[in-house]
Amino acid sequence: MNALRRREKILALLTQHGSVEVKTLVTTFNNSEVTIRGDLRKLEKEGKLIRYHGGAQSVDSLPNTLRNDDEINLDSRFDLNTSAKHRIAERAAQFADPGASVIFDSGSTTHLVAAEIAKRGNIFAITNNLPVADVFVDAKDVSIVISGGTYRSKTKSLHGPMAEQSLMNVTADLLFVGADGIDADKGITTFNDGYSISQVMANCAKLVVAVVDSSKFGRIGFNKVLNTADINYLITDNQVSENDIQAFSKLGVTVIVV
Repeated sequence: MNALRRREKILALLTQHGSVEVKTLVTTFNNSEVTIRGDLRKLEKEGKLIRYHGGAQSVDSLPNTLRNDDEINLDSRFDLNTSAKHRIAERAAQFADPGASVIFDSGSTTHLVAAEIAKRGNIFAITNNLPVADVFVDAKDVSIVISGGTYRSKTKSLHGPMAEQSLMNVTADLLFVGADGIDADKGITTFNDGYSISQVMANCAKLVVAVVDSSKFGRIGFNKVLNTADINYLITDNQVSENDIQAFSKLGVTVIVV
């Protein structure tokens, strides 16, 4: 089978199934991984599919207009699904009791949660995100701990071994975490190379609350952030599908729709 015909069949499989794994294509076409990955790269450049780690997804199966391999910079994220994010933030802020110790991961929605909590103050805030820390500068009765680490300009946050080590001995009541993508089977994923600080944060927290608007469902990044089993509560907006709600609920996650 020539390359053109093989790529046509790959697209047909994506149309039928929505996504397909590289190992499945290797078996189906009896070609090497190198050949199949080359096909996927070419088809992606043509805008016909979206690659992720270990496979590809049909463009038509994406639940929103964002490319599935995009990591959006922090400033741009505030302009996406703004109303939903504010509703999510208002509900999430109710989880932070006065005097609680709260970890805030990087992200536009976690930033909005911090802004809601800062209105009343009286918490112990821990974060790797500089804009979140800035939110609390003038808040009443707030102590702020900022991790060390390597600065990522795209997310305005601190990462790497130093950041993770600085949180190792922390114990917190609560973690707020966002997502580039979320899926019941894959958990929270990111399009950033090497992102492990969220797992360290989750290990430090008694309760993990994911704050994720509906546009992130079905997006799968190439790096794992958290497993679904790490999430206690998932707060999202009313555009989320019933199938997604049920999928997370069956895995023990309490889903709150606002």
